[in-house]
Amino acid sequence: MQMNRRGFFKICAGGMAGTSLALLGFTPLTASASTREYKLLRSKETRNNCTYCSVGCGMLIYSLGDGAKNVTSSIYHIEGDPDHPVSRGSLCPKGAGVLDFIHSEQRLKYPEYRAPGSDKWQRISWDEAFTRIARLMKDDRDAHFQQKNAQGTTVNRWLTTGMLCSSAASNETGLLDQKFARALGMLALENQARLCHGSTVAGLAPSFGRGAMTNNWTDIKNANVILIMGSNPAEAHPVGFKWVMEAKKHNRAKILVVDPRFNRSASTADFYAPIRAGSDAAFLMGIVNYLLEHDRVQHEYVKAYTNATLIVGEGYSFSEGLFSGYDKETRAYDKTGWQYERDEQGYARRDETLIHPRCVWNLLKSHASRYTPEMVSRICGTAKDDFLNVCQHLASTSTPDRTTSILYALGWTHHTNGAQIIRTAAIVQLLLGNIGMIGGGINALRGHSNVQGFTDLGLLSQSLPGYLSLPSEKQTTLETWLQQTTPAMLLPDQVNYWQNTSKFAVSLLKSFYGDNAQKENSWGFDWLPKWDKMYDCLTQAEMMVEGKFNGYLIQGFNPLAAFPDKNKAFRAFSKLKYMVVIDPLSTETASFWQNHGEFNDVDPATIQTEVFRLPSSCFAEEEGSVANSARCLQWHWAAATPPGEAMHDGKILGSLFLRLRELYRQEGGTAPEPLLAMQWNYSDPGSPAPEEVARENNGSALTDIFDEQGKLLLKKGEQLSSFAQLRDDGSTASACWIYAGSWTAAGNQMARRDNADPSGLGAINNWAWAWPLNRRIMYNRASADPQGKAWDAKRKLIEWNGQRWEGIDVPDYPVTTPPEKQVGPFIMLPDGLGHLYVPDKMADGPFPEHYEPSESPTGTNPLHPETVYSPAARLYKRDAAALGRADDFPYVATTYSITELFRHWTKHALLNAIAQPEQFVEIGSQLAEEKGIQAGDSVKVSSQRGYIKAKAVVTRRLKRLTIDGKAVDTIGIPCHWGFEGAARKGFLANTLSPSVGDANAQTPEFKAFLVNLEKV
Repeated sequence: MQMNRRGFFKICAGGMAGTSLALLGFTPLTASASTREYKLLRSKETRNNCTYCSVGCGMLIYSLGDGAKNVTSSIYHIEGDPDHPVSRGSLCPKGAGVLDFIHSEQRLKYPEYRAPGSDKWQRISWDEAFTRIARLMKDDRDAHFQQKNAQGTTVNRWLTTGMLCSSAASNETGLLDQKFARALGMLALENQARLCHGSTVAGLAPSFGRGAMTNNWTDIKNANVILIMGSNPAEAHPVGFKWVMEAKKHNRAKILVVDPRFNRSASTADFYAPIRAGSDAAFLMGIVNYLLEHDRVQHEYVKAYTNATLIVGEGYSFSEGLFSGYDKETRAYDKTGWQYERDEQGYARRDETLIHPRCVWNLLKSHASRYTPEMVSRICGTAKDDFLNVCQHLASTSTPDRTTSILYALGWTHHTNGAQIIRTAAIVQLLLGNIGMIGGGINALRGHSNVQGFTDLGLLSQSLPGYLSLPSEKQTTLETWLQQTTPAMLLPDQVNYWQNTSKFAVSLLKSFYGDNAQKENSWGFDWLPKWDKMYDCLTQAEMMVEGKFNGYLIQGFNPLAAFPDKNKAFRAFSKLKYMVVIDPLSTETASFWQNHGEFNDVDPATIQTEVFRLPSSCFAEEEGSVANSARCLQWHWAAATPPGEAMHDGKILGSLFLRLRELYRQEGGTAPEPLLAMQWNYSDPGSPAPEEVARENNGSALTDIFDEQGKLLLKKGEQLSSFAQLRDDGSTASACWIYAGSWTAAGNQMARRDNADPSGLGAINNWAWAWPLNRRIMYNRASADPQGKAWDAKRKLIEWNGQRWEGIDVPDYPVTTPPEKQVGPFIMLPDGLGHLYVPDKMADGPFPEHYEPSESPTGTNPLHPETVYSPAARLYKRDAAALGRADDFPYVATTYSITELFRHWTKHALLNAIAQPEQFVEIGSQLAEEKGIQAGDSVKVSSQRGYIKAKAVVTRRLKRLTIDGKAVDTIGIPCHWGFEGAARKGFLANTLSPSVGDANAQTPEFKAFLVNLEKV
């Protein structure tokens, strides 16, 4: 396809996907010869970041419009930013089609309303929308708000309306979400992290102290071995995957892929091993056993930096799949017996000789010993030799000068024991000495562009910003809350940085309530809602079905497509009185009441839910920061205004918040105090500026701050430069303490664009800003031996120079603490050590254990037949009744993503819809032959909960495996289609999945459930 330059500009200026045509190879002759000239003509170049996965690729957005008054900019071209140190000018197929996303015909432009029982949308004004929504919310809050519980404790909570928050909006929008919801008393506050990487924080934080990616994207190039398991980064994070290929090309790294499918990552690997979906914990525990049995352990690291030497109390035991303290009635553990044995000073006892039978080292050896290669093969279906090959490659990095980097994503988090799978990986890396090391670590590959940020900001039912815990109704005073959430030191002279919890908490309360928060009212502690139980997504759906939930605010979230068991989600939403959807695009959730034939066969007349569809801006039309998977906060700028009457999320929230406040001032009502006390003193309260909110996240001094010697550290009103400056006397405010340092007196650190890498090791520390305190590799004190010298002299990260720690990264450690003090490198944990054993933070056991998925193809567990399934997984009775058995549903299904599409968003982008227009499932060639199914045939895949229909892709990528003597086939189900968008209509894949969640994070099981298959 050829055209002249003038014709090309007509396409671009007309709003069509000129970029998309160019990216597909249909370029104009003149533009090909002079690729950059046309972009400068009447255009503005704006720097932004991709809105899809959490690699955080840089984008250059070109728009027409000179910025004059009443001139509306129009985006006509987007390309990769060549200055960006991670993406280096690249965009994946999703990013390449993002112009079609921005200009999608499914973009919402005007507020719309669906009346109870109606079968159509009607356009309304913003004033009408805000007036009606505010009235519905106030009436529900007044009728159901709980000021005190049955015991007379002040709880200030509203349980009948909830809020789901986007994980692609900015951190600044995220703080507004948090303040909006908590001011109203909402406990049912969630974001996409619950349904994707919730298990990450639950598994990594108890292991190392923080629940995030330990290293970063560019550091992957330094690895000697890369284990890709529970992820498919070549497909889901294609641009980030280039750093895997860098390691292979320049560092001769061995790439190992363990996955149910031979996927695109496997096609680049040095070795691939198949595994049965849902058996990852057994595979990894087999690796642990191999390392221990063959003495492939970095012993000096393990003795100095892990809790291997600590002695566990006599109350701990494990038998027949159950740890001590289990209560069958509550399906929960009493963890008292899991604690360390203490000495007279209350510190954990140690055995440096590792002889004591109850030291962690020996308990781990005993626990792991059952996971022999034969047992792993029996449970996982992986050939013994394949398993041993993986073990041997990993074992080669038990020396100080070699490292393994582990990459995982939803393939680990989407299981009923997802957090424990991640815990097992942590044990492997601690035994190998790979945490804190260049080229090492556990790299959790986040799926949404800002799911890390929305987790940081505490947008989960029991959380507050900075990973502080929202108080429970049993924590009746500020003092009790702080005492119970501040960990006691378990070994002498450790950092135990959470001992500063009171400084983080009081500074948060001052940020929330401003001058209303005073010492006399415990800094506004009573205004915070207090929880009685977790109000996660699974609980919310259950409460809706039971008629205990009335209202739902849904921002940039598509729960009909994202919740487990789509049909249950539909029944739940049909019980609501009102639903408010804030989104740039039309979604299946907003249209859940519409009949779309077999794809959504419902009767609108029977559904009485009032639905509001409010159009919001997309990433290219907003300013603010997003935190990528590597904890790096990158500032992006708006290239255009939203289309039609669409508004920024902050303006929608601000306008609604002010309406609610005004109603309470005019009419009174139930408990207006928490709502009116929340500080909302922005220059334009109806549309808070992102810069203002970013400075609020960082924090500032409320008075002059002096040190102990009387030296002035900060002037009143000055931005903090570190969370070390926080106080618990009301003199500092910080909405998210881990973001302190992101916007200092020197300005916006998140907007920095220095991509220099003088070390050559990927230490690009002046590009944007990473929490905590711009550290790019966490726990980096562990990169040096106990004497302070780098384990690997060729790849020094930090070292002790005789006076302080210094190197190519910001030390994750007190910089003047000498090695002889023996302060552990894991400064967020009360013993300073990496945890092979977790004494109190895991809901389902201090050691990982393999349990079968809630729907098992064998129905038994070879390790302990009496305890087949996770005894602590989240499972409601009605959901248990909807579980299927292998007799009726003999095949294992697993969901996944494909590189051309991103969740349910890119089916709205024409380019991506053309690339993958029609729903398909993958079927192994053996199963297809037995079923008489050929490529392109229509098939029906059904579970106990419903069915989908799709085209069959017959492939040898899915092998038939032998599990405990039984042949088991796997069916692969991409999760991208639905009944809204530019692609052909399809079924929501979550129609098939069960509503059961991880015991720690309540993240649902999407990766291993049972189905049947028929040709139609």
